[in-house]
Amino acid sequence: MTAARIPRARAAVLLLVAAVTALAGVLPPSPARAAPEDEFRWAVQPSDANGPAGRTQFVYDVAAGQQIDDHVAITNLSAKPLVFTVYATDAFTATDGAFALLSASQPARDAGSWVGFDGKPHTVRPGQRVIVPFRLSVPGNATPGDHAAGVIASVTEQRVDAEGQQVNVDRRVAARVYLRVAGPVTATAEVESVQVTYDNPVLPFTRGPMTITYRVRNTGNVRVGGTVRLRATGLLGVPLAGAAQIDLPELLPGGEVALTRRLDGVVPAGLVNGSVVVKPTTSDGALPETTRTDSVLAPPWTLLYLLLLVGALLLWRWSRGRGRRAAPGTGTAVDGTPTDPTAPAPAGAPGAATGDASAAVKVRA
Repeated sequence: MTAARIPRARAAVLLLVAAVTALAGVLPPSPARAAPEDEFRWAVQPSDANGPAGRTQFVYDVAAGQQIDDHVAITNLSAKPLVFTVYATDAFTATDGAFALLSASQPARDAGSWVGFDGKPHTVRPGQRVIVPFRLSVPGNATPGDHAAGVIASVTEQRVDAEGQQVNVDRRVAARVYLRVAGPVTATAEVESVQVTYDNPVLPFTRGPMTITYRVRNTGNVRVGGTVRLRATGLLGVPLAGAAQIDLPELLPGGEVALTRRLDGVVPAGLVNGSVVVKPTTSDGALPETTRTDSVLAPPWTLLYLLLLVGALLLWRWSRGRGRRAAPGTGTAVDGTPTDPTAPAPAGAPGAATGDASAAVKVRA
């Protein structure tokens, strides 16, 4: 580069820097960077007045009208101070079987409303712990059986979304609460519905998958768990594939779960039955199993192909034999015996010549 070109290059660089600076002042600010997950980490544990005592859940056997005082420990595991709001709310069984809690905007109406806190926010420094007392007050008209809730420690922060709007993000960590109110209990679980579909293979000597969608509901007033066994059978209960056994998620009273599972390698046997066998259990022991079945048509293409092939072979052999019996140039005698036109006619038959041919003409003198 010559000495004359150096000033021009510097001028071009300065012009580019000025343009970028001006453009930066015009563009809108970028959304706030999402905070790393380790900036918001904390633990919620059952505790006594001095700290966690080894419990992982709040479990109570109570009577209607009873009151219990207890504590919850909240430990800040992040690298900055956090402000916690502590409260309780009702629990329910999600459709996938998960233990779920009502959102912050939904009022508690069951066990969550029985847990009372002072309502004050709690600021906890990094690595520190706060012990929060609460009182459990069981109503005098509480229904017997199991009730569930969650003790929640939440942190709310403001964020800027992609559109530049300020939004509140509520992060929650909870400890489970299980209560058994004294009184008559009923432990039952029912398979409310079963739907079976089958992907029938068109190629011979192959098997297809069967999909079973089922819904199980807790119709009693205590928590129910257990196992579910899925089976694929044909007529007379003949097994068509290996059975699958899965764990039944915990169902709170009135809760239900809707699940879908697939059984591979099911033989197409004309009519395929998909059965759901539930073996429920409670903390008091096992319950009678319940079963429900649905059916779907599964034409056995392999067998139909074989029958079609055998039928075509038999038809071909029959038509070939019939053609031989009805070949041209053959006939049937009056008595039913086959005749040959090339054979000489029997004596005395109509149209047959007798005697010597030379005697057929007489010459008169």
